[in-house]
Amino acid sequence: MLKNSSKLLFLITLISGTLITISSNSWLSAWMGLEINLLSFIPLMMNYNNLMASEASLKYFLTQALASAILLFSVILMVFSINMNWYYKEFILMYPVMINSCLLLKMGAAPFHFWFPGVMEGLSWSNNFILMTWQKIAPLMLISYFILPNLFSLIIFLSILIGSLGGLNQTSLRKIMAFSSINHLGWMLAAMMSNENLWEFYFFIYTFLSFTILVLFDMLKVFHINQTFFIMNNTPLIKFLLFTLLLSLGGLPPFLGFAPKWLVIQFMTLNNNILLMIFMVCLTLITLYYYIRICYASFLINYWEINWFNKIQLNSMKLFFLSIFSFFSMTGILLINYSYFLI
Repeated sequence: MLKNSSKLLFLITLISGTLITISSNSWLSAWMGLEINLLSFIPLMMNYNNLMASEASLKYFLTQALASAILLFSVILMVFSINMNWYYKEFILMYPVMINSCLLLKMGAAPFHFWFPGVMEGLSWSNNFILMTWQKIAPLMLISYFILPNLFSLIIFLSILIGSLGGLNQTSLRKIMAFSSINHLGWMLAAMMSNENLWEFYFFIYTFLSFTILVLFDMLKVFHINQTFFIMNNTPLIKFLLFTLLLSLGGLPPFLGFAPKWLVIQFMTLNNNILLMIFMVCLTLITLYYYIRICYASFLINYWEINWFNKIQLNSMKLFFLSIFSFFSMTGILLINYSYFLI
């Protein structure tokens, strides 16, 4: 991507669009930043050698254009009603719900998730990383200005439910990562509802783990679960790094991915959101189940050595960085606790 000058230009404008949105002081400039971001990402998604990428970019464009149109309509209607002194209760409650709904549609949160797994399935791992992380920054920042507890509770429950159940019958790693992203989005919204800055910490940890996993998937060129059964048998270290990172992303307690969930559980308990927190923890165990299912099958059931398999040739520098990232994933929660006690 970075060797192509046009792709580099669109990547710069993609970043600029997000920065315009999060630094804007009016809804019109925020909408403008979202549009720049959208129109920059479409050329990055296009791949003339892959029809699925063209289909995914068309799905993404139509969904995002619909959400942007609803956002602009809602903002104009809100300003118009304020200028006309329409201070009815129905109007006051309607605009934040409309604005939140179209921003949730832009991110792919349930129940507006219908486009997200299909788009993820048609993209490369690098574009999937952008879609899972960077494309969520601007809508999350705008949503943090309009927090509606009742609506958020419903969205959180549905996102974690669909993110957990949707990945159970999937064999595509891209769809599994898509439903995992929907699940984590529910946790981010819960963090946003509980504490003002907690969702940023959760998002940082999620981005770090997703980046490491997707880089590994991209280097190994794996896209389905059955490819992980045999492709790494001659390189057990790579297999160990990948599946510890997957368990960390699922939130297994010894790993780094459990730390932000631990903080969300703590803050939700302090805010007396006990029932929602119990639902979140129970449903996230299902997400952890389908990660463990992949790891269990690959580690124990389908492990055999095939002599004529070519060993995966990884650059020593890449292997070093992957080992460092995996080390942080495994021991990060201990480092966080140690720094907490020092403070």
